[in-house]
Amino acid sequence: MAAKPPPPLMKKHSQTDLVSRLKTRKILGVGGEDDDGEVHRSKISQMLGNEMKFAVREPLGLRGWILISAVTFTIMALMALVFPNQLYEMVFDDQLSTTRVTVQLYGGALLSISLIMWNGLYTAEKVIIQWTLLTEACYYGVQFLVLSIILVEIGSVSSAAILLLLSQVFFLIISLAYYYHLGRRPKKT
Repeated sequence: MAAKPPPPLMKKHSQTDLVSRLKTRKILGVGGEDDDGEVHRSKISQMLGNEMKFAVREPLGLRGWILISAVTFTIMALMALVFPNQLYEMVFDDQLSTTRVTVQLYGGALLSISLIMWNGLYTAEKVIIQWTLLTEACYYGVQFLVLSIILVEIGSVSSAAILLLLSQVFFLIISLAYYYHLGRRPKKT
């Protein structure tokens, strides 16, 4: 009896076998939608996360607004540090020599906020940009309240103080609008 030679081994090409590929992907847990509705193409992207969801769809003019804010905060800080009496006189139409140190401390705080703005300008991370905008909005809101209370206590209101109050409300609205727009979830296509 002659033994029949075994049939040649057929190598299975799993790349071309659709059923095998689907079974493998199902076992790995890729290819289907996850809780966020994203479809991962590989186990590695599923484990590491999809970096596209971290990409920020920036609203139109956001970088320009942060640049304007950073420049404005820097200029105001330098004015408060170098010319504190003139800055106080410009807002309150009053001359007080005892406010020099207070206005300079205010300038130091503004300089700190301007550094945050400059950092927000050069980052691509959504969370940092949001915190930058929230810091700016908080500053404008608090300054509006404090300046309003001071003007009520003094009893006299200059046109420069009214302009400053209106500009603070305007800047607060813009900062909050950008903050809100960045916080929204993007629409899935």
